Parts: sequence; C-alpha cells; structure tokens
Amino acid sequence: MSNDNYTPPKIWSNDGQSENRFSNINRPVSGATHDKTLPLGKHPFQLYSVGTPNGVKVTILFEELLAIGIKEAEYDAFLINIMEGDQFGSGFVDVNPNSKIPALLDTTTTPATRVFESGSILLYLAERFNQFIPSDPAKKAECISWLMWQMGSGPILGGGFGHFYAYAPEKLQYPIDRFTMEIKRQLDVLDKQLAKHEYIAGDEYTIADMAIWPWYGMLVTNRVYEAAEFIEAHKYENVLRWTKLIEARPAVQRGKKVNCTWGKPENQLHERHDASDFELRTQDKLNG
Repeated sequence: MSNDNYTPPKIWSNDGQSENRFSNINRPVSGATHDKTLPLGKHPFQLYSVGTPNGVKVTILFEELLAIGIKEAEYDAFLINIMEGDQFGSGFVDVNPNSKIPALLDTTTTPATRVFESGSILLYLAERFNQFIPSDPAKKAECISWLMWQMGSGPILGGGFGHFYAYAPEKLQYPIDRFTMEIKRQLDVLDKQLAKHEYIAGDEYTIADMAIWPWYGMLVTNRVYEAAEFIEAHKYENVLRWTKLIEARPAVQRGKKVNCTWGKPENQLHERHDASDFELRTQDKLNG
C-alpha cells in the first residue's frame, strides 16, 4: 500500500494537481476554450474522432455498412487531436457539448443531426440502416443490453484500470488492486457468455461486438495498457477466440486504421474521405 496519507480538503481545488500525460487537457469545467470551425466533407456523414477504442467502434461500423453495399453510409472521418485540445474547439463543442470523441453529424437532415457518445452513434446508425442489430425483439434487447454493458463497464477499464496501471504518475496498490479485480470479473462475464455463443449477443454479429472488441479484444491481446500477462489474459480462452474472429473481418481491419495516429505507419490513416484512401495509403508505404 502507498505510504502517503492523503486527507481530502474541505473544498476541492484544481490547484497543485499532480502532473501526468493528460494534465494539459483535464479541467473541471465544460465548454469551448477557443474558436475553431469544424471541416465538412462531401459525404452524408461527418465523423470527428481519433482512433482510440471509442473512436474505432464507429469507424468499424461505417466500414461494415459500406462492405455490405450500403452506399448511403459513406462518411468523412476528420482527425480530432485530443492531446492538443481539439475537442474544446467551438465547432466540436457544438456537436458534442461533453467534448469527447467520437462525434457525428448526419447531414442528410435539415438541420444536420448531431449524435454523440459512441454507443449512441452505433445505435443511431444500426437503426438508421437496419443492419447489425437484430429485428427480433428479444434478440434486439440482448444486443442493446450488451452494448449498454460496454458503455457502463468501459470507464472502469479505461479511466480506472488503464489509468492507474499504465498512466498514473505513481503506482498505487489500492486502486490497481480494486480495478484489476473488477476487470478480471468483467472478462469472466464475457468469457462465460462467449462459451455459449459465437458472438457477444448470440449467433449474430452485431454492434455489441463492435463496441466491446476495441476495448476487451485489445486488452487480452496486449494492445492496450500492455497488461495481458498481469491480468492472465490467456485464461479467457473464449474471449481470445472471439477476438481473433472479429479481427479477421476486413471491415474491422480497415476501421481500426481510420484516425489512428500511432503504431506502424501502414496501420495509420489519419483521415478518411474515400474508400480509395486505404489503397493510396498502402501504395504510399510500398513506394517508401
């Protein structure tokens, strides 16, 4: 346990907070910090995001919709650099007052419809095109339940376990123990569900898989937080089986590249404005 005995003050203040990689963008108030108009592309949907797990959920769905021939789902994906505070620009705040990625504009309506929160965007698009969400009421309820499971569980993984294990300025036993226990419980929930079903919500690939895979699939394959050994990821055999199944999908492989700005250059497509962007990016790499 930590030897530091912290006594909370009577009234909390942001003064004197410890420095970490997110210090320059964390603040206790909302709203815009500067004027910045968002760019607009040529397609029906305008996505403003970055390739974190929450952003990847939406680009996977867009690529899956396009892969089955729904041309009306064409989109422009503009990069929002959250480490530089792009999410606090006035244009972005108009689309998402919570200043979190991803944020979406549907320009097929007048005025354009804003949609924010990744789970809300998945549900909006799935219902809009009647794809990747079951039509049977009971199966649809199961799908939405797992989608909401991710929305509720994800902050425990990211802001809880991920922050204290990978990003906090010092390793503190209590929060790491607390959040690791919960993450292992969550993985056990998923593993038991996937022992009975091919996909998260049953025998059908849905937006529930698209929501959960970027977080928990990446966790067990050591691509977020580098914690696979620490959490004994090898024990969750059904989660690992499902993770490989989802990742093998071509649309998933494309979606995880969109708005990605880290890792191998060939896995990054900072902005996406046309399907040909993927081929052009690959050719750029081949040409050196």
